Amino acid sequence: MHPDFLREIHNQRGREMQERAHRARLVRMIRRSRHGRDLPPDQEIVIPAIPDYVDGSFQTEPAVDQAAAEAGHEPVARHAAA
Repeated sequence: MHPDFLREIHNQRGREMQERAHRARLVRMIRRSRHGRDLPPDQEIVIPAIPDYVDGSFQTEPAVDQAAAEAGHEPVARHAAA
């Protein structure tokens, strides 16, 4: 694969991981701020969905590598290189 493509994929993955970490921090912060208040337990905090891509669309299925990793298999491309 071309180095520029690899670099961009790596950068995109880094941005996605930073966004997940940021969301997790927000959730922890909100939960801590709600601690001790008299709010009904069934009232949930809703965080609006943030589009995955510039055109406003969302990722509908996991990437091939991610799906293989979750299933406990090594991605196919790695078998070919071995």
